[in-house]
Amino acid sequence: MKIHEFQAKAILTSYGVPVPKGEVVTTPLEARDASERLGGAVVLKAQIHAGGRGKGGGILSASSPQEAEGLAERLIGSRLVTHQTGPEGRVVKRILVEEQVAVSRELYAGIVLDRRAARPVMMAGAIGGMEIEEVAAKDPESITRVAVDPAVQLQSFHIRRLVLGLALPRPVQSTAAGLFAALYRVFQEKDCSLVEINPLVITTDGRLLALDAKLNVDDNALFRHADLKALRDPDEELPLEIEASKFGLNYIKLDGTVGCMVNGAGLAMATMDLVKFVGGEPANFLDVGGGASAEQIEHAFRILISDRSVCVVLINIFGGILRCERLAEGVIRAVRSLGVTLPIVVRMEGTNVDQGTRMLAESGLNFITAEGMQDAAEKAVRAARRNKADSC
Repeated sequence: MKIHEFQAKAILTSYGVPVPKGEVVTTPLEARDASERLGGAVVLKAQIHAGGRGKGGGILSASSPQEAEGLAERLIGSRLVTHQTGPEGRVVKRILVEEQVAVSRELYAGIVLDRRAARPVMMAGAIGGMEIEEVAAKDPESITRVAVDPAVQLQSFHIRRLVLGLALPRPVQSTAAGLFAALYRVFQEKDCSLVEINPLVITTDGRLLALDAKLNVDDNALFRHADLKALRDPDEELPLEIEASKFGLNYIKLDGTVGCMVNGAGLAMATMDLVKFVGGEPANFLDVGGGASAEQIEHAFRILISDRSVCVVLINIFGGILRCERLAEGVIRAVRSLGVTLPIVVRMEGTNVDQGTRMLAESGLNFITAEGMQDAAEKAVRAARRNKADSC
């Protein structure tokens, strides 16, 4: 789960991380008042769940409360397009108004879960800012990386290495050490998958400040964090993804025409790869999980066909915990209750596959059965092309 910059900064502040003074506003008049309280010269930052706001025109500087009001009027309600939003962009509904600070240097600090290393990796860069991805790609050695063994936890020698990676003047080294310790505590205690400060800056008067902040929380740990769950912003998520989460379904909207329903994340990824391999484009990632009920399958079907770009449904199930006859029951129920007219390609293997196949055949509904994954992908792509040409 992503949260907004102002929310991430509030959490970091509670752990002792220094941030600029700021206020969140939703109207131009509130922006003017906030600017007056913050000294007049401020920065207005659109609060959306996407990076690249600066390049997209979502971060603006104002030298007076009057200018802040005018810029806020321009930003609030606008549709901000960045390289992470896609061409549809995101509507700006709130702005973070912050004091302007004179920056001497831009740095980078972050911590992410490295699944290959099976441990958190902390990072420090002596160069930060909008071009950090390019810096990391062209000069990966400029980023200091420290993998932290969960059995050992963060130690002083880890912190020393990270502070050295920032190439800081001596007066702010102790502040930086405290900052890295705080970041690790946030990561651990809030069950984060990402904590990032970019840029971390040294001001001209020698202060170390988190000028920007990003914090992502592991969805699977939200049951432990009612306070964090309350920070979720439904306006920043696709309605179908929100609907799927209500029923324990893992759904991500994509741009293709082949709607995929699969059990297991690995099989879902392989299915999407095969769809692309045979010339199609997946419309989504949808993992119904290993123990889905007939009701969950019906909900999954409803979500799939709610996407107007879907021209065919491809069901690829390996029956283990989710037995094939349970899948067939859910699919038949969904097609009948929802009046589905889209072509439906079904590939099933595993527990009770014969029973499930028989149920589909005896349903009187027009299912397209497939032998093997590639056969299923090819039939789905062909059906999508025919359906798109006709009416989809």
